[in-house]
Amino acid sequence: MKNMNEIINNLHLEQTITLDDIPNIDLYMDQVIQLFESKFDVTKRTKEEKVLTKTMINNYAKGKVFFPIKNKKYSKEHLILLSMIYQLKGSLSINDIKTTLKSINDKIEKTELDLDALYNKYLTLFSSNVSSFKENVREKAKEVTVEVRQLEANNTEELEQVLLIASLIHTSNMYRKVAEKLIDELS
Repeated sequence: MKNMNEIINNLHLEQTITLDDIPNIDLYMDQVIQLFESKFDVTKRTKEEKVLTKTMINNYAKGKVFFPIKNKKYSKEHLILLSMIYQLKGSLSINDIKTTLKSINDKIEKTELDLDALYNKYLTLFSSNVSSFKENVREKAKEVTVEVRQLEANNTEELEQVLLIASLIHTSNMYRKVAEKLIDELS
């Protein structure tokens, strides 16, 4: 694939919310949405796509995906959890996310967890995952090119794209299934 590096770079996979991005004051919902939009705007597939909406946040609150807010304001801990939820929602159901974050929410409410430290560890893994992903996609693209060249076919570039899409989705599904098994163990 000629433009794989360009595709990967245009995904802006490094975009995330760091602890430095989170103000030390509680935020109203509109401010939370504005923070997420400003950080993740470049990652959207289309201009119309929304990063985070009031409805999404309300659904997370109603579903008890995070601990209750106070005075219609979201704390630093809420923003950290929302950042994690934002990443998880692409592959998991709200119920699976709730199960995954339940013990963290419980520990936050009991003040038994240094969420900043945990989040920093998450961000370290996040960065490592991005690096590994980029290398793996480049390698997978090369592998697909080799496989397609063995076919005697026209329009090999399109065939490469189709096979790469299928391969990436298959890999994504395997990761999701492992994550779901881990979630089942939490419940």
